[in-house]
Amino acid sequence: MKSFSESWAYYSPYYPAAPYEGSTRKSCAVSQVNILQRHGARYPTSRATRAITTALAKLQSVAKYNDTKLDFLNNYIYGLGKNDLVQYGADQSSSLGAETFRRYKHLVAGANNLPFIRASGSKRVILSAQSWAKGFSAAGEALYPAKVNLIIPETHGSNNTLDNGMCPTAVNTETQVKRFVDITFEDIAARLNSGAPGANLTAQDAYAIMHLCPFDTVAKEAVSPFCKIFSEEDFETYEYAGDLGKFYNTGYGSPLGAVQGVGYVNELIGRLTNSPAHHSLQTNSTLLSSPDTFPLNRTIYADFSHDNLIIAVLSAMGLFNQTNGPLDTTRIVKDRTWIASKMVPFSGHMTVEGLSCSTHPTQYVRVFVNDARQPLHFCGADSDGMCKLEEFVKSQEYARNDGFGDFAACAYEG
Repeated sequence: MKSFSESWAYYSPYYPAAPYEGSTRKSCAVSQVNILQRHGARYPTSRATRAITTALAKLQSVAKYNDTKLDFLNNYIYGLGKNDLVQYGADQSSSLGAETFRRYKHLVAGANNLPFIRASGSKRVILSAQSWAKGFSAAGEALYPAKVNLIIPETHGSNNTLDNGMCPTAVNTETQVKRFVDITFEDIAARLNSGAPGANLTAQDAYAIMHLCPFDTVAKEAVSPFCKIFSEEDFETYEYAGDLGKFYNTGYGSPLGAVQGVGYVNELIGRLTNSPAHHSLQTNSTLLSSPDTFPLNRTIYADFSHDNLIIAVLSAMGLFNQTNGPLDTTRIVKDRTWIASKMVPFSGHMTVEGLSCSTHPTQYVRVFVNDARQPLHFCGADSDGMCKLEEFVKSQEYARNDGFGDFAACAYEG
């Protein structure tokens, strides 16, 4: 049964989208692991905070509520922080680090084969990476002391394959999400206004108030009373608004979405093939040229980033492609394959496994997103999701060809 927190789109806390499947071939074993993980649960961003506090002020300005579910607002004081990781987010990241050790401990052999960990240079991303490393180390009873090896700056002009800040001309998703919210949240706002006479909430205000359900919950680690003023149908609408946001930002709905993930995909190919990563406009040649900052001799790699970058990577690779066309911005598409909570919840991660088989020299690849094995039809994967490494590399033609010129439209000045 679906948990209601799974309807919070990219504000959902991490949950496994499916049970992890070990290798179904007895002759094959995982020989390399590449993890790309989002930071853990956080406070609202500064921009979201402004929308939330504006809407909340309207809702708390009324003299008397007609809906008893709103009575808690008489004593509610907003006190959430901005941008930073919350403890729940750090704990989830730590748990995932421990899980990685338990699942792949056969790949760790002493201090020379510890995970190589990178983090994009945002505070919440760095803290998530550090928490993951602590969890990994604790699960190994401190015999394998993992640490963050490299932090890549997010400053302007920095070539950072773990951040989507290198495409200034890419369009944002305000138009698509605003259109959908203005249409579908009108009834939700009317219901709230009926329970809070004089609040005069708009559809956008209602959407902002709904953000308090996930943010208040993860900050206080208890179901927020804001969750209880909305219905299951409301959360379906809320979830779709979040799905639209990611689809039209760095997903398939943006002409410059997938190209922002090309740099990371080329690094991934380099690791899987144990060869220097393809240099492109997005990669940092200085970092790639040094074994200290881009080693090829590790069995576990863990990279920490943001949801928008991970969405770009998934799109560049050809995962979660919408077979029935772009997402509609006026109504919910029920049969969509693009569901943000299954892709980039807080602490969500893509895991790319390299596998070696004792019966033949061919190397294989499997891909999991939040433990759900991906079909990889584009590289001829069989029923257990394994495709030949050489076929996987061939399938990543978009990345290997630098997006076929798409990055030039980003007008990035590194």
